[in-house]
Order: sequence, then C-alpha cells, then structure tokens
Amino acid sequence: AFFLTRALPGDPARMLLGPQARPADVARARQIYGLDRPMGEQYVLFWTKLVHRGPASTGAEPHGSDAHSHASCAQLPLGIHLDLGHSFRYRRPVVDLLLDKAPRSIELAVAGLLLQVLIGLGVGIVSARWRGTLVDQLSIGATLVGVSAPTFLLGLILQYVLAHQLRWLPFDGYGTTPAEHLQSLVLPALTLGIFGAALYARLCRDELASVLRADYVRTARAKGASELRVLVVHGLRTALIPVATLLVLDFGTLVGGAVVTERLFRWPGVGNMAVDALINRDGPVVLGTVLFSATAIVLATLLLDVLYAVLDPRLRRRGDPSTSGAPAD
Repeated sequence: AFFLTRALPGDPARMLLGPQARPADVARARQIYGLDRPMGEQYVLFWTKLVHRGPASTGAEPHGSDAHSHASCAQLPLGIHLDLGHSFRYRRPVVDLLLDKAPRSIELAVAGLLLQVLIGLGVGIVSARWRGTLVDQLSIGATLVGVSAPTFLLGLILQYVLAHQLRWLPFDGYGTTPAEHLQSLVLPALTLGIFGAALYARLCRDELASVLRADYVRTARAKGASELRVLVVHGLRTALIPVATLLVLDFGTLVGGAVVTERLFRWPGVGNMAVDALINRDGPVVLGTVLFSATAIVLATLLLDVLYAVLDPRLRRRGDPSTSGAPAD
C-alpha cells in the first residue's frame, strides 16, 4: 500500500495546494511532508514514527519543535504513541479521522451482521427441517440469487423500491437526528444483510442437515425430545461453530469498511473515507485505513479462537487428563 500510493501518477503536494499554487509553495509542502526524500527513506521513516515513545502533547506547540512532532499521535498507555501522520486533504491527524469514522463503520457492521444472522439462520433452519422438499428448493434458490447479486446491485434495487417508489426510507446519508439516523441505517444494513444472509443460510442448512443425521440426535428423538428442541438445542448449537467462524471474520472485514455499500449510501465510515483518500492521493489516510482494517481482522481472529472454546466443550476438555486417558498428577 505504501509503495503503490507513491507510484501512482500525480503529485500529492500539488493536489494538496491546488493547480494554481506556486512551484516554491509546492516544493515547501513536499519538504514538510517528507515527499522530497527517497522512497526507501520515507518507508523507514513511516515505520519509525508509527509506534514510538514520547512526551505528552497538546497540539499547540510551535512548528519545528520536538513536541510538535507528536501532535498527530494517539497517546497510548506507558508513554507509547501511535502516529499515522497528517492527512494531505483534511489537514488533520489520521488517527483523529479514524476515531471519527470507525464508530460509524462498526455500527453499520453490527447492524448488517445482525440481519445476516437472523435471515440466514432462519432460512437455513427451515431448509434443513424440510430438506428435499419444495420449501428447501425455493429457499436454496433464493440464497443462490442472494450470493450471485453484487452488493451495489442489491443496494440500487432497495433504493429504487423502498426509497424511490414507496418513499419509506431516505436514499442515503447519515441523518441529523436520531430518528433520521436510524432510517438512514436501514438500507445499507439491509443491503449487507441480504448479501451475507445467503452465505449463512447455505452454511447453516448444510451443517444442520449433517448434524440431524448423527446418532446422538436420533437418541434424543427416541427419548421423546420435540423437533424444535432437536433443531435448536442439539442441532443448531453444533452447527454454530462454522457459522461463528464466518460471522467473526465477516465482522472484522466489515469493521474495516464495507467500501461499496458505504460509498453507495454515502455512509461516512472508514470505507468511504478510504475511497476518497485513493481518489485524492491522500497516502497517510490510505495507509491508516489499511492498517485499521488489518488490525480489525487480526483482533476478530483472536476473538474467534476464544469463541471456539466456548462453543465446543471438547476444546476445553482437551487438556484434561481425566478425558484423555493420561494419568493424573
């Protein structure tokens, strides 16, 4: 990402100051942002500044002082600073921009995933319960359409039907009041929900169909367990393990920015900001969004390892000598 943003045609300093800027001003901007240095030196400097130790800064220090070099930092515990630099376009620290945009992307990601799970698991349970029937075929056919349709097409269809024809919801935006904000959230969340629900429905249906043929499920039915209990308690809990894998990884990806959906609905999140940064050659913001997305996926994977132990008791008992046949200490 670092080298690509610098290999693209165009001068970030010229884009920052405008086409009418004097060459001397452009050269001064290149010097301030370090764009006049060799690319390898810029790369080393980026990593050197990314995580470092330094004094607290109020951001009001005079330019050129040592404290001023920490004005764009996020101050972490133990005196550690995180510095992603200043945005060329917004002229603000990239850390501040991410702190503004990240909660909006997280909000959209949570809303979209909730719809994905509710729709997907519901369709998957119905398909598994009536496997091989017309209900199953219609459900799987609908999920196939959902998987095949790109998100921008789903979003345009929802905008045309719900916003243009029925006028129930706004086309896009974020809203200025809580009521307007909730209305603006529906269409992008529904777009992500329909697209992702198809994957969850097919995965849940296949996993449930396999679990319902297991010996312990037949034993539960022989003991008089109701079909609902068999589906929810015995079947769905086991089938949730692969579903949780997809859910957590999807969450990490969406938190990093649902680029197409955020752009289509003008949702002011990380994904939309990343597109603007690419268009405007705003290298520090591009690098910030890349690192933010990567961190979200890594943390989501770590959370997934913890969830495995919660959902699958066999993983918790793996080190127990009484269940492995090894002698106890």
